[in-house]
Amino acid sequence: PALERDPGRCVGCRVCYLACPYEAVREAEDTRARRPVRITVQGESFEVPERITIRQALELLGFSTSRFPGEGDLPVPCETGGCFSCAVYADGQLVPACITPVADGMDIRFPEPGTRLLRRVSGFQPHPVGGVGTPWWLKDKGTYIEVACFAHGCNLKCPQCQNYTVTYDNVERPLRPEEASRRLTALRRLYGVDRMAISGGEPTLNRPWLVAFFKALRTFNKDERARFHLDTNATVLTPDYIDELVLDAGVTDIGPDLKGLRLETFMAITGIKDRELARRYHANEWAAVKYILDHYYPERVFMGIGIPYNPAFMSLEELRDIGDRIASMDPGVQVCLLDYFPTFRRKDITRPSFRQMLKAREILLEAGLKTVIAQTELGHVGP
Repeated sequence: PALERDPGRCVGCRVCYLACPYEAVREAEDTRARRPVRITVQGESFEVPERITIRQALELLGFSTSRFPGEGDLPVPCETGGCFSCAVYADGQLVPACITPVADGMDIRFPEPGTRLLRRVSGFQPHPVGGVGTPWWLKDKGTYIEVACFAHGCNLKCPQCQNYTVTYDNVERPLRPEEASRRLTALRRLYGVDRMAISGGEPTLNRPWLVAFFKALRTFNKDERARFHLDTNATVLTPDYIDELVLDAGVTDIGPDLKGLRLETFMAITGIKDRELARRYHANEWAAVKYILDHYYPERVFMGIGIPYNPAFMSLEELRDIGDRIASMDPGVQVCLLDYFPTFRRKDITRPSFRQMLKAREILLEAGLKTVIAQTELGHVGP
C-alpha cells in the first residue's frame, strides 16, 4: 500500500499498520505540534490540524462515519483506500477520504448520492476453475472457463486473507465501472468464454460502482450465453441490494461465503474485534444466503456457497452444524469447502491435508448436503 516512508509526514491513516503481513508496524502517538490549516467543506470554512486525513478532519467537524456502506455522512467500510466508498471531491478530484491528507486551502465537497463511481480493480485474467459461484460441472475442464477481475478493499480484516496483495493495495489506478467492464469484456472475447466474474477484496462495498459495473457488462454482452458472476463475503448484502443486483444489474451467478456458524468463529476468521459489528456482518451473510435461496435460486440465479475451513479456526462439529443449517434451507445447493492455507498474518496455521478435506467433505454430506466440492492441495474433489 501507499504510505509516506518519512515518519514525519505520517497522517495516521493506519494503512501500513493494517496491511503489513509481518505485523512489523506499531502504532505510536504523535505528540508533535500540528499547525492549523484551513479547509472548506461544502462551501463552509473550517480550521483543522495538519497531518490528518480528510476522514479525520470530517470527524473532528462532527460528520458521522460508519463501517457499514450507505450509512452515516461518510461510509468507511474498507479504511484502506481501495473501495472508494468514502470518496469525496478534494479540489475537484475524487479521492478516498480515509487515506488522503488535508492540505491548506483544500476545498472538500461530498458527491451526490450514488455517484462515487471509481474503484481500484486489477488482476484481469482468465481462470480455469472459477470461483465459489461457478457451477461445479464447469470446473476442471482443462481449459479457461471464466474471466475475472478483483476489487480492492475489504470490510473484513482476515488474518489469513487469501488475496491480501489485492485487498490492501491502494496505489492501483482507480477505474470507472465502464472501463472495468470493457476490459473484462475484451478478455471474454480473447479467451472465448461466456462467464465474467468479479471477486476481491470485497466487491459489494461500493454499491453504486458495482451496480453500474454489471449494467455496463450486460450492455457490452447482450448474447444469451453471457453469465455475470459475483463472489462476495455477503456481509453487507441486504434484500434491496440483492434485488438491485439481480433485477436491475443482471447478476446471474453469485458465490457468498459463510465464515462460521458461531459468532466467535466468524470473529476469529475475519479479524473483526467489534462484537456488535461482527454480529451484524455475520447475521447478514446468513440472511443473504437464505434470501437468494428463497427468491432467486435456482431459476433466476445460480448460487454456490463457500465455507472456509481449517482446523485452526473451525471444528468438525461446527462444520457439521453449518451443513445442517444449509441443508435445512436447500440440501441441493452447491457448497464449496475451501482449504484455507497459511498466508498474510497467519503463517502459523497448516494447510489442511487431502485426507482432512475428504473428512470435512464427508461431514457435510452426512449433514444432508448433496452437492459438495472440496478444494484440496491435489485439486477439487466432488460432487
